[in-house]
Amino acid sequence: MDVDSFAVELHRIGGVKFGEFTLKSGQVSPVYVDLRGLVSHPRVLRMAGEALVGVLRGLQFDRIAGLPYAGLPLAVSASLVGDLPMVYARKETKDYGTRKRVEGDYTPGQTVALIDDVITNGGAKLELTPPFLDEGLVVRDFVVLIDREQGGAEALREQGYALHSVFTLREVLGALQRQAAISGEQYEKVIGYLNG
Repeated sequence: MDVDSFAVELHRIGGVKFGEFTLKSGQVSPVYVDLRGLVSHPRVLRMAGEALVGVLRGLQFDRIAGLPYAGLPLAVSASLVGDLPMVYARKETKDYGTRKRVEGDYTPGQTVALIDDVITNGGAKLELTPPFLDEGLVVRDFVVLIDREQGGAEALREQGYALHSVFTLREVLGALQRQAAISGEQYEKVIGYLNG
């Protein structure tokens, strides 16, 4: 997928914001990637699904799974675009009904590729892996739309996982600058932070 057209659409719908933001990691960042709003923009959500499928086609897995919560609509979009079977984990186990922690059809021993929106330092991804492992599923790969390139790939690799991103934040920023969606000053400020 063309990074320029996708980046401009993300910026248009408020998926890339500039200012001062505290990340889950506690870092203060001049840029925030907020892809939760994709659910209100079906055309852009479909573009995201197509981009994810482009990466997923190169991997070996039996199921895909969206990580709660931002990864869920992305995984559904990829599932529909690519005709890929999907499962998902609950953040908490129900104390009624089936009491399942992972929903969908699967068999222990199958491999699941985990999908999320963005990765920073990888901590959140590692926190959300246990339900799949507890159900006997095999996790090898994480697929994200945007890698902030702030240590996430390395953190996952140290735990035996591979990260696959559709775009890096630097690629998105470069596209926004090329398309005059952000100023050169905004671009330089964020790149300086990322290089920091």
